[in-house]
Amino acid sequence: MTDTSTPATLPAITKVLCTCYAVIAIAALIATWSQNLAYADRGAEFITAFWQDTKANAAARSITVDIALFLLAAVIFMVFEARKHGIRFVWVYIVASFFIAVSVTFPLFLLARELRIHRTEAPRIGAADTVGLIVVATATAAFTIWVDVM
Repeated sequence: MTDTSTPATLPAITKVLCTCYAVIAIAALIATWSQNLAYADRGAEFITAFWQDTKANAAARSITVDIALFLLAAVIFMVFEARKHGIRFVWVYIVASFFIAVSVTFPLFLLARELRIHRTEAPRIGAADTVGLIVVATATAAFTIWVDVM
């Protein structure tokens, strides 16, 4: 009989993958916020100035919309995978994506997912998740239109 109360040692490949995700998250935090701090002298206008600059030219608009639409796909993936594998606090990862950087929070989510991957069940998406996904999808669509059209 196997004792299921003792945690199994993670396979080497899982350790490597988790390390990669952690390194990506740290690098992303440094890379994004070293640029974001350029707006620190703007005070209360930090957010307004930052988002206006995402529309500075065609390249900025392209990459901004690309990241926004990736974020939408990542949010859908995170919610379903979190429910499937029992990963807690999925909406913390999602909300933090907007305030920190999706390039930071998505690898952290993938790290958490990798650590829980052996607990697989069919995902159960509740009403709160459905509403949350609709809100994020609507906001992403509006943001995309704002960047591309307005």
